[in-house]
Amino acid sequence: MSKKLSQALDTSRPVAVIDVGSSAIRMVILEVSSDGRYKTLDRAQRPVRLGQDVFSDKVIQRQTISQAIQILAGFRELMNGWAILEPDVYTIATSAIREARNRDTFLDRVYMKTGLRIRVIEGVEENHLTFIAVQYAVESMQASFSRSNSLIIEVGGGSIELMVLKRGKMAATHSLKMGTIRIERQMVPRSGETSLPLEEYIREHFRVTMEGIQTETKLGTVRYFVMVGGDARIVAGHIGTKGGDTFWTLSRGDFLAFVQKIQAYTVDQIVKKLGVAYHEAEGLLPALMVHKVFLEETEAETIIIPNVSIREGVLLRYALGKDKKMNDQFISQVLSSARSLGKKFHFDEDHAELVSDLSMQIFDQLEVEHGMGKRERLFLQVAGLLHDIGYFVSASGHHKHGQYILMNSELFGLSRNDIKIVANLIRYHRNSKPNSTHLEFTTLARDERLMVLKLSGILRVADALDRSHTQHVKTIVLEIRDEDLVISTTCTGDLSMERYGIESKSELFEEVFGFRVVLEQKKFLGVQ
Repeated sequence: MSKKLSQALDTSRPVAVIDVGSSAIRMVILEVSSDGRYKTLDRAQRPVRLGQDVFSDKVIQRQTISQAIQILAGFRELMNGWAILEPDVYTIATSAIREARNRDTFLDRVYMKTGLRIRVIEGVEENHLTFIAVQYAVESMQASFSRSNSLIIEVGGGSIELMVLKRGKMAATHSLKMGTIRIERQMVPRSGETSLPLEEYIREHFRVTMEGIQTETKLGTVRYFVMVGGDARIVAGHIGTKGGDTFWTLSRGDFLAFVQKIQAYTVDQIVKKLGVAYHEAEGLLPALMVHKVFLEETEAETIIIPNVSIREGVLLRYALGKDKKMNDQFISQVLSSARSLGKKFHFDEDHAELVSDLSMQIFDQLEVEHGMGKRERLFLQVAGLLHDIGYFVSASGHHKHGQYILMNSELFGLSRNDIKIVANLIRYHRNSKPNSTHLEFTTLARDERLMVLKLSGILRVADALDRSHTQHVKTIVLEIRDEDLVISTTCTGDLSMERYGIESKSELFEEVFGFRVVLEQKKFLGVQ
């Protein structure tokens, strides 16, 4: 977060968040107080055919670009009326812009005409921002969430964001390349003929996804079904019960009855009977049918609809750096997601947890030497948990298999580039070193390659300290003596395997940090 934006939040000035979506461009103007709370000052939304263009022809058409620029220019005038300064404007774009072949041209034209810099976010970041907003909205129910399993789902025009929480901890996260606009286009191809009924089509399309999720968390144990998005809020406005200012609740039966009722409506009837805009009515039934299909895989009797969107998530993410509790919760969910992935591939949990913990002890005690921060610390912690997942494929070359598994997985809160960095740590936690033929390493930025070398060196030493997989070494103290880094432990067991591990795996650490690593066993550590 920029210094100017931080100052803006501290002085309670209005902030604007713009979301360039697949079917509409939406803006919310909020006033943020110094304690991180906010109130909504204004909202605006305008329909635009971005998703219809991109999901059909992979490019944004000239007329659509012009329309989007006109909308954003109008939003700029509205922001000027609220005297919102440049550092207080945050503009994001999701799946439609993300997938457009001419996205760079679109982004440049928008900037040249409106001065707005659009940040294109990945699906995994959509998940993260949605989760932050939901957490804020259902804060009063956190105690119940921490004791129960829940599913959070947001159906957009171009993607579906899905999170499964087990006792409040992230068990699975998915960004599915399917949304209401894609469903409409695939259900009614260019021939104009519908091949399957809507519900049957959706069930068949998500059958494999459901099976995969069931291996991570049994959906039958889900107690709370959380529906996020404008479609869900339309339902809440008609049949929901207010649970406070930030969410509604409704029963499973009431929701299913509502869906059954609107299945008989045409789009024009939905507009008239529900009082919604035409572009909202077009996607309402496909969105609610997706919710219905996922809901019926659970036993949830309570549906929660937060009165928030990804835009509130963007705002709250800015407050993340100031709110230690929220930051700690984020890290906890990232690690929970990593543990769930490890369990999926049958990792040695005791060894993984210890290597991750030992990595943290080394990282924290060498802070002056490595000069890295919280982001890098989290990468190392996740890599410690997942460094051996490649054993699921084969013990031989498990470091390469682990890299491949992670590169083809999703972790809550980590972008594709973040995952690439962690996958490199897994790749180099054994004896091999990066070289010019390793494209996943060489295509990283220079500072990221240096980060990988430092963190891999630490991870190798931590892994060596549990070479025997017996968890003898649990607490260590580091001391620099001339050119030696002495690792002391009070462990009373046989450390011959760990000493061999240090000798065979510390070469990279020595090259990067300049210290020879020595393992020292003390009987009474810290007693003179």
